[in-house]
Amino acid sequence: MQTSAFEILGPIMVGPSSSHTAGALRIALVARSLAPSPLEQVEFTLYNSFAHTYRGHGTDRALVAGMLGFMPDDVRVRESFEHARREGLDWGFIEGPDDAGLHPNTVTISMRARTGRQVSVTGESLGGGRVRISSIDGVGVEITGDSPTLFVAHRDIPGVLAGLTGKLSEAGSNIATVRTFRRERGGQAYTIFELDAPIEKELADDLRGASNVSAVSIVQIPGAGHTAIGSDAAHDFLSGADLLEACRREGSSIGAVMRLRERELDPGTDVDAAMRRVLEAMRAETRDPIERPVRSLGGLLGGQARAVSQAGASLATPLMGETLTKAVSYAMATLERSATMGVIVAAPTAGSAGIVPGAVLAVGEALGVDDGHITDALWCACAVGAIIARNASVSGAEGGCQAEVGSAAAMAAAAVVELLGGSPEVALSAASTAIANLLGLVCDPVRGLVEHPCQDRNALGVANAIVSAQLALSGVLDPLPFDEVVAALKSVGEALPASLRETALGGLAAAPSAQTACSHCIGCMPRP
Repeated sequence: MQTSAFEILGPIMVGPSSSHTAGALRIALVARSLAPSPLEQVEFTLYNSFAHTYRGHGTDRALVAGMLGFMPDDVRVRESFEHARREGLDWGFIEGPDDAGLHPNTVTISMRARTGRQVSVTGESLGGGRVRISSIDGVGVEITGDSPTLFVAHRDIPGVLAGLTGKLSEAGSNIATVRTFRRERGGQAYTIFELDAPIEKELADDLRGASNVSAVSIVQIPGAGHTAIGSDAAHDFLSGADLLEACRREGSSIGAVMRLRERELDPGTDVDAAMRRVLEAMRAETRDPIERPVRSLGGLLGGQARAVSQAGASLATPLMGETLTKAVSYAMATLERSATMGVIVAAPTAGSAGIVPGAVLAVGEALGVDDGHITDALWCACAVGAIIARNASVSGAEGGCQAEVGSAAAMAAAAVVELLGGSPEVALSAASTAIANLLGLVCDPVRGLVEHPCQDRNALGVANAIVSAQLALSGVLDPLPFDEVVAALKSVGEALPASLRETALGGLAAAPSAQTACSHCIGCMPRP
């Protein structure tokens, strides 16, 4: 498994959706790296969930922002249309037909340079900000950016590929994988090289000079670029059973194993500094909206987190208690910040971003622990999320809200157990219970906005996490192994109809009041 902890607690991004905003922006960034320059016009054809909800999710603004080179956490994403006009870039959107043969979040980006040259790139947003490029100029490819990647367009004639690999060898580059895609023999071909080390600009320039080569690009996907851990890595794991074995072998917690694994995965990064940055962003997203509420893009949120926090003085004792009241207000605040296209941490997605910080920060404050204990718990949450992402899904478009809120609740439950000194076995039991409690939860955003019922479900998710943690710590363990519960999450997600998987076509989204247009709702307004 090559998923970084910071793809699970991350990306740090502008809301409101990790798959529909951050993921869409990342696809556009890759397309931009493959496009001729300078660009004059770009057209986005959206399919399935993207087509149904792109205005409410800010997908349109994110795609344009990516073509301008903005990063996922750039606050200018919200005003990307205005920036594009100033730069002279024309753009348009086409709502493509539903196609069961395509990923739920698919976009084709057709680009034209001022020279007249055109390039078309199709990408898929896989959830949590992860993306895959599936075709270039109609030729099927597969680019994820998990390793340093070179894209080379060339003629399909004998000797070209040998010449390219020879140049890479001369430069001292070790090829991890090489794949060539073509539409027909002797015509245009594309070769994708995944290398073991970062790619220097000089190498790309050298390849451009090779005979019969028409284009060379270094493909960079923000948040990706991690080389896969080898199969003999000391701290790798693919399942809950693997993770527990690693914990027994090391005599350490889940969080400690995940931290060691991240260091193996990306030895050049200060992983502790990166996790402190995540914690800093989480504190801001959970507190700022309570202190300074702001109206959301769709007009459905703004001030709810503050209301819960302030009512806690009279309601906490007879109802949720001080810690859970604080956890719920923190979770709701994160969704409010996300819904204003504010900067948040996807955990593991933007739609479920409030659950992990809500639970961990509130419980940590009640315990009076330091930041080291908090980050240990966050590492634990990353491990649980990585297993779910690999063996099921954290994408609402793939598995419904159970895949987002259910996964986040499992991560938070395990993290709270670790924060309170519970064993790895107890932590995974709490994660199992949290998933089981939300199995089958549908994704039905009203008006296609990540606002309602998303905020309430984050409140539910954080309560579920804390209840599951207390059950497990009390000795009430889940009778089913974590890996079997994750497998059930996957099978239930696959059984959900498309109308209940983030398309805004079923569930609450189909209620009569949800169909009513609202003049103040940015998601319902035509493009400026």
